Parts: sequence; structure tokens; C-alpha cells
Amino acid sequence: MERLKIGINGLDDTIGGFPMGRSVLITGEPGCGKTIFGLRFAISSCMEGYNTVYITAEEDANDLHIQANSFGWNTQELEEKGLLNFIELTGIRARITEAELSMDMDPMKGNFTKIIHDIPPEAEVVVIDSLGGYTAKLTAYEFRNQFDLLVYELKQRGITSVIILDSATSKEFNELALFSVYGAIKLGRREKPLHRSQGANNGHSQDEKHQNTPPVPHI
Repeated sequence: MERLKIGINGLDDTIGGFPMGRSVLITGEPGCGKTIFGLRFAISSCMEGYNTVYITAEEDANDLHIQANSFGWNTQELEEKGLLNFIELTGIRARITEAELSMDMDPMKGNFTKIIHDIPPEAEVVVIDSLGGYTAKLTAYEFRNQFDLLVYELKQRGITSVIILDSATSKEFNELALFSVYGAIKLGRREKPLHRSQGANNGHSQDEKHQNTPPVPHI
């Protein structure tokens, strides 16, 4: 199976990249480097010449540019060249929440299958960061159905995707998501005396293991 480089030398050397046209799940506790991982993969895909879309549900594009710049990654240039496209969902969610509060309504159930309609037809690689905010009030059955459909639609379009799901969302949802994706990586933090480093625990995958590479989260 053809693979796409992740942009993390140690990980690419070990597994050869992510499989083309498949979805990989990235999970982990808040602050462990999931967004940085997603940004690095998106940048690597752009450098390989693939039209890449980064869908952000929790931060705006400017915040992501700042994070990328702190590692010396020029995402603005990639965006100006049309190789990288940021789609912000934060404003949409905020307006929906405001409308619900003004009408004294209960929050609507999440529906992240609509995300597929926001992806431009020319997209070849997609990073979704993250689905956590779209799981509100969903039952396990509803989550599984929506997640299955999302992964299926991405595969039908031949899109290579990284889907980020915060481990704090729901342990059950994280476990259910593993049944739909090709593989998964769980990031975590290792505590050391007078030093904190970002890291990853062994991730579920059909054939994948991982190891260290700076400056992104240690794998």
C-alpha cells in the first residue's frame, strides 16, 4: 500500500508513513501535542505536493500559524501558495451556541458528518482537529454511526486523513472510533524531574509502532 510521509523522521522510518486514502486516529490528553502533530503532518503533505486541508474546530487559523511559527514552520507561505487551506469551524459553533442560549434551548446534538461537506473537492489530505466538540449529547450508537460515515466518505473520496479526538471526550467514544480507522496513535506526556516532555504511548494499529523525533511530540 502506498504511504504518505508524516514528517517525523523516526516515525516515518519505522512505519513508512500513513497509508494513502485511509484515516488514522490521533488521541491523547489535553496539552500532549495533538495539534502540533496534526500541523506537522499537514505541512509534510504540502511539501510532498498534496492539496491539504486543515479543519480546526477549536482554534482559529491565526493561532495555528503562531504555533507553527514557534517551530519554524511557515504555514502562511503554504497557505498563500494554495497548498494549505485552513477551514475554521469555531465561529460556526459559537454562533449556534449563542442562538441556542438566546432562545433558551438545550444544546443540539453534535453532527460531525457535516464536516465532509466543508472539504473542497480538490482536497487530497485532511486533518480534522478535533471532533471532541461535536460529540455533545451523542449516544454511543449515534457516535459510532456518524464516525463510521465520516471515515467511509473520506475513503470514498480517496482522502488521506488524520482525525484528532481528545481522550477526555469519552473513553467509550475513543474505543469505538478504533474500529473504524486504519490505525491510531495515542499521545501522552512523560514527567521527568525538572523537565516535561511530550510523548506517546503505544498506539492501536494494524501494523504500526513508533519512536522518538524532535521537534514534534516524542513518539
